[in-house]
Amino acid sequence: MGMPSMPELLVILAIVVLLFGAKKIPDLAKGLGSGIKNFKKAMKEDEESEVSVTKSEKIEEAPKNEKSASTPIQDTTKQA
Repeated sequence: MGMPSMPELLVILAIVVLLFGAKKIPDLAKGLGSGIKNFKKAMKEDEESEVSVTKSEKIEEAPKNEKSASTPIQDTTKQA
């Protein structure tokens, strides 16, 4: 079961033309193309939002670390 050969592809194409008509096929291809384009755009936006969230988390953590480092540590041990 490999790739379909040329005669098989022609039969499939003929069936598609009979089912949808020659005028509908470009519309279907256009719709499929725009769907793929929108999907890729959404994936790219999702990746960009993850990167920005990660950067903002790092920025928020930095001041917390600086604040705790600048607070003096009190010596609570008893000296006898």
